[in-house]
Order: sequence, then C-alpha cells, then structure tokens
Amino acid sequence: MGVFLLMTVESALIPIPSEVTMPFSGFLSSIGQFNFFVVVLIGALGNLFGSYIAYFLGKWGQDTFVRQFIKKYGKYILVSEHEFDRSERWFRKYGEVIVFVSRLLPAVRTYISLPSGIAQMQPVKFGLYTFIGSLLWSAILTYVGFVLGHNWSRIGPYFHTFDVFIGLFIVVAISIFVYHKIRKRKNTDTSK
Repeated sequence: MGVFLLMTVESALIPIPSEVTMPFSGFLSSIGQFNFFVVVLIGALGNLFGSYIAYFLGKWGQDTFVRQFIKKYGKYILVSEHEFDRSERWFRKYGEVIVFVSRLLPAVRTYISLPSGIAQMQPVKFGLYTFIGSLLWSAILTYVGFVLGHNWSRIGPYFHTFDVFIGLFIVVAISIFVYHKIRKRKNTDTSK
C-alpha cells in the first residue's frame, strides 16, 4: 500500500522521488519481505493512477485554469511554471510518444500528464503509454534495489542524509506557510 501511495503522489504532481521508493522496495524484495513482481506492478499502477489525476486536471482545467493554479499555488505543490512549460513544449514537439519516454526521465515524468490532458490526448492511449513506461521504470529501479540487496547497509547513510534533507524541507515549508498565513491575517486585521 505504501508503494502504491508514494508512486501515486509522485505522478499526481508532487515530486516524491521514485528513485528512493522503488529501490528500497527492491531491497525488501531481496530479503523476502516483498515479492519483486508485485512491487513492480504496484509501482506502475500507482504511477498510472496518479498520472490520471494530473491528466484529468489538465483535461478539465485546460491551460488557463492550470496555469493560473500553478502561478498561485505551484510553490506549495513544488510545480513551477517553468517545469510546466517544459513539459508542454516536449509534448508538442514529440507528440504522444513523449508520454512513454518521459516515464523514464526524472523530473519530467512527474509533470507530463498535465500537458497530455490539456492536449486532449485519448485517455486509453495515455493510460497505455503511461503504464508501459511506468512498468519499465519501476522494474529498473526495483531491480537496482534487489541487486544491491545485502549491500544496502553501505548506501543506507546516503539515503539517511536524504531523509534528513526531506524532513528539514518539510519543517521549513510548513514554517514558511504558517508564517505567511499569520502575516496575511495580521495585514488583514490592521487594514480593518
């Protein structure tokens, strides 16, 4: 369930790195806690589900709404206009095949679903390309973790550093958000 949720969130425009989720799941497969093939399948299904969330947001929200949303709230979900524009350019330039290829590229893979929806790509075709690309990506990352297996303890400190960075980032982000809310409320109260 954890793999599904993390991979869903990653594909629904919140960049939680699958480069951490899937290799660790591969490691757990190597010690017998998870089934390798089930992990790969669940990772791909999570990506598919999250990608459909972003796809339909783009399809129903169109470019105007999505762009305004990103301008206003993108910083809270870690999506910049630049990343959105890059995904849109790639989609226009390379067409539907970019949906498959982008699933194998860090960063772009998180955002390509929005322009796919805006361009009104056929949902079944979108799902097929997304699933195949995500299945391949999940298999590669899970295999890396599986092969590392018992050597995981050697790279553990690197992931621990990453965990600390993510934890600090979350604390800072929450603090900034709360600070801005309090400041905005004070400004509203003093203007009355």
